[in-house]
Amino acid sequence: MVGDVVFMIIIMWIIAGLAFSPLLYFFYMYTKKGGEPFGETEPHGDSESMVLNLAEQLINKVKGDKK
Repeated sequence: MVGDVVFMIIIMWIIAGLAFSPLLYFFYMYTKKGGEPFGETEPHGDSESMVLNLAEQLINKVKGDKK
C-alpha cells in the first residue's frame, strides 16, 4: 500500500519534470544570453518591404494624402 503511493509520487514527479522541462530550458537560455533567448533578432517594422510600401501607398490614397 505505502509502496504503491511512493511509486505514484515518483511517477508524478517524473511526469511533472518532463512537462516543465521546455519552460526550464527557456529560462536557462534567457539567462545565458543576457536577456536574449533567441539571439539577435531584427526589430519589427524597421525593414523595408514591397508589401509594406504598397500598403502605405494604398492607405495614403484612401485617406487622400498627397505625399
